[in-house]
Amino acid sequence: MAADAAALESTIESNGTPDLFGQLGQKLLLVAGIAAIVAIMVVFWLWSQKPDYRVLFSNFADKDGGAIVAELEKQNIPYKFSEGGSAILIPADQVHQVRLRLAAQGLPKGGNIGFELLENQKFGVSQFVEQVNFQRGLEGELERSIQSISAVQAARIHLAIPKPSVFVREQQYPTASVLLNLHSGRRLDAQQVGAVVHLVASSVPNLSVDHVTVVDQNGNLLSDNAKQAKQNGLDPEQVAYVENMQNSIARRVESIITPIVGAKNVHAEASAEIDFSNTEQANESYKPNSKPEEMAVRSAQSHESQSSNNNTGAVPGALSNQPPGDATAPINAPNAQGAQPEGEGAAPAAAPAPPQNTQKDNTTNYELDKTVSYIQQAKGGIKRLHVAVVVNHIPLVDSTGKTTYRAMNAAEKQQVSDLAMQAMGFNRERGDTISVVNTPFISEAQEKLAEAPWWKDPMVIDYATQSLRFLAGVIVLVMLYKKLLKPLANKLTGADKKALEAAAATALPHIEGDSRNGDDALVTLSGDAPALPGADSEGLSQSLQAAKQVAKENPRMVANVVSNWTSVEK
Repeated sequence: MAADAAALESTIESNGTPDLFGQLGQKLLLVAGIAAIVAIMVVFWLWSQKPDYRVLFSNFADKDGGAIVAELEKQNIPYKFSEGGSAILIPADQVHQVRLRLAAQGLPKGGNIGFELLENQKFGVSQFVEQVNFQRGLEGELERSIQSISAVQAARIHLAIPKPSVFVREQQYPTASVLLNLHSGRRLDAQQVGAVVHLVASSVPNLSVDHVTVVDQNGNLLSDNAKQAKQNGLDPEQVAYVENMQNSIARRVESIITPIVGAKNVHAEASAEIDFSNTEQANESYKPNSKPEEMAVRSAQSHESQSSNNNTGAVPGALSNQPPGDATAPINAPNAQGAQPEGEGAAPAAAPAPPQNTQKDNTTNYELDKTVSYIQQAKGGIKRLHVAVVVNHIPLVDSTGKTTYRAMNAAEKQQVSDLAMQAMGFNRERGDTISVVNTPFISEAQEKLAEAPWWKDPMVIDYATQSLRFLAGVIVLVMLYKKLLKPLANKLTGADKKALEAAAATALPHIEGDSRNGDDALVTLSGDAPALPGADSEGLSQSLQAAKQVAKENPRMVANVVSNWTSVEK
């Protein structure tokens, strides 16, 4: 019986381990498939959770780039470089926060070195080195100031400052060159270029604006265009002033007519001639004193002189040679010369008075009505205004809701014209003109902006993208399970089942016998093994002992055999 037990054990071991190497290879294949699925799931999850990277800083100096990368690694912030390494990218949700943190630490410092260059000078530096460092610091500070302009991406400045000379004839003036790197699609107008020129010229002693040259990254000379515009009289400020005035007049005209004709039914345009000349005028005028009552005496002088004509000798001259005076004798003289008048002893006639000359001079000075005026005309005076107004026909809505249009009558048109003239400040003496036209507007069919469909909503697109990623992962997993894992598992379980059935058939076959005879009946095993006797047989106990020994040494195999039995019976 011991031999039978040994044979039983050897049969179970030999039949319970079918093709160990083939089964091991299939299990390894199953493990590899599971590992591949797990790896795919991990890769898919990482891809779905991959953050969107945005630019943190670009076009930075190498020194600043190293400091920024070191700080990002210190803060455990993921980063990567763009193609060419000109920009550092970090997750989009951390861009603003990281910029503020780095700005608090002074990063990036920029490639421009300012006056901080003078902070760490060594003792005993020569005057030449000190002057060079000062010039480098001044150039760096100017570069920083110019880079603060929104259109300027980077700037380089070169200053040529000559040595001062005590001789006026040998004195030289400094010059400056500015190289601007503008942002893509941006440009500087003449006013902005002039601002850069004046900024540089005001920062360097004795530097004239004519000695500052500004060039962009394409080699275009910008400062020359600004100078030519100034020489040609095309001042950007003056042009902007004219445009603002014209727009202001047009808006005033439209705003006062709109309440009458309705919105979008009036359009106005204005053209202004502005005088930017600076003139000074001095006038001196006199008002004639034509009315005596308005005359004002300023000063009066009167002179009167009298003189007598005596025969006494006088000083020869014009006054002594006066004509003789009038005769005092009567025209009818006596007949006889020397005759006595009638009556003896009459008194002689009185002697005549000597002749006299009287001269009077009167001089009167009146106040003059004198006016002296000095007039200085300010720049930007209006020389002439021209305004054109177009008014749509008046809309009428009938009882059916249909809209018709009619032309304005003469009174309505004149009313609109008067309002426009008041709004524009019409001056006929100045030569202003205004034209009001009433004509129907051509109504263009306005295309209604179609609302964006729901599938174009950014939020919906975001949710759909996340959902598609999840569904794609699920589909991949299901396909891997059906096409790879399930066939492989079925193959492995089928091989194990067949091996267990073979082991069960040879090692512990089914007991055949009549159960009705009880334990004393003879049990017959299916297979080549010898039949086991009934319970009263001594060989049965030995077989049971052998089976127990096998179960202790190889319980897994016995469990497989028992499981096979139960599955077969079911």
